[in-house]
Amino acid sequence: MQLGYWEVTLAVLTPGVLYASWIDYAERRVPNWLNATLALAGLITQFAFFQLSGLTNGLAGLLVGFALLIVPWLMHGMGAGDVKLMAAIGAWIGPWLTFVSFAAGAIIGGVVAVIMILSTGRAVHALTNFQTIMTKVRRWDTAFGEFGGARTFGATSQLLPYGVPLTAGTLAVLFTYYFGGWLG
Repeated sequence: MQLGYWEVTLAVLTPGVLYASWIDYAERRVPNWLNATLALAGLITQFAFFQLSGLTNGLAGLLVGFALLIVPWLMHGMGAGDVKLMAAIGAWIGPWLTFVSFAAGAIIGGVVAVIMILSTGRAVHALTNFQTIMTKVRRWDTAFGEFGGARTFGATSQLLPYGVPLTAGTLAVLFTYYFGGWLG
């Protein structure tokens, strides 16, 4: 049996993002070596199956993945490993599916965040932190500073390792696409 592009993608990207997610959950970071390996493997696989058009698609996906999360990182809202993970995912699945994966991951992350807030009784803290973030983004000089960054809230918040919802969103989109869902 000869494997096609999407079978190879499922075989490599699925364990890769699951491993990244596990590390992010355990250590609150996604290692550069893992992100770089996933990105390079995605670009090589794109080129091997589709030549220059595949490489172009992979590079476009990588750039979309990077672009979607670079501003939140610059605003100290997440770690750089999450940005690089989304870029690496993009190298495999191209720009459109990268955008859809990000959107699915954002929805999943939002639901998980609400559950975390409610289950730990931190609704008042979350509202106060949200107000701080709104103050942060009102002014250019504070928007990209440490003030109101994810790590500045201390005990009043519980950091969500964003690689987890990114992985969930990516796998949901990838499997939906592969098994004939509406995304094609």
